[in-house]
Amino acid sequence: MTTQTALTLDVDDARLYYELRGSGPLVVLVGAPMDADSFAPLAELLATDHTVLTTDPRGINRSPLDNPDQDSTPAQRAADLAALITHVGAGPAVALGSSGGAVSVLTLAELFPDAVSTVIAHEPPLLNLLDDRVEQLGLSEELRATYLSGDVIGAWEKFFAQANIMVPPGAIEGMFGGERDPQSVTDERFWFGHELGPSVGWEPDVDALRDGPVRIVVGIGVESSGQLCERTSTALAAGLGAEPTRFPGGHTGFTDDPAAFEPVLRAVLAKG
Repeated sequence: MTTQTALTLDVDDARLYYELRGSGPLVVLVGAPMDADSFAPLAELLATDHTVLTTDPRGINRSPLDNPDQDSTPAQRAADLAALITHVGAGPAVALGSSGGAVSVLTLAELFPDAVSTVIAHEPPLLNLLDDRVEQLGLSEELRATYLSGDVIGAWEKFFAQANIMVPPGAIEGMFGGERDPQSVTDERFWFGHELGPSVGWEPDVDALRDGPVRIVVGIGVESSGQLCERTSTALAAGLGAEPTRFPGGHTGFTDDPAAFEPVLRAVLAKG
């Protein structure tokens, strides 16, 4: 185990919780809504020869907002990441973001290109890149409304159906029904109410990303075939004129099997 240091950084409207491990070139691992704990096993593996920064995104777990009813936009999360990288003083960084975190790091590359040398966008849910964007954005708004009406199970059923992620019968009730950890419920409510919509609705400037100074790598899980985020990621890669990199596992391969994910990530880092 490497030494983990838990720290906070105050920004204008939030207090950001982050962790540092190891020493060497800076790698940032980030999700949205996944927090620092989700990336800890992968961070441990990389920290043997890298400084690894993980963080709870704004409004999630240990990163409270001054106004908890405020939305979490990709631009705000990118500014947070840029502030953290500057504060740590070890940039420019390589930033791996997954799902909503992939949206965060792509926005980071657009708005703060001096902060990063390489961005690895693992399965960003960029619905505006799809031919059926109107339908998909409508489905996203519908599932958010379902959750905010109080139908938690119904909202998650719609979420997995839209994502084309198959779950066993009864699994959703087992994961999201009954007594649950209060912090998980709070984070879930913030995600549905304030983070999901701005993330899936963000439209990248693909030309700026393609022609800009930051190397962009699009990652797709080998087990994500036919899923919504494979479609969005494939569309992004096509716009960038790049072949996507296939990572082990599916949408959450980095946490499901970090030991399998790490060698592919290291190969990407070695090319940077």
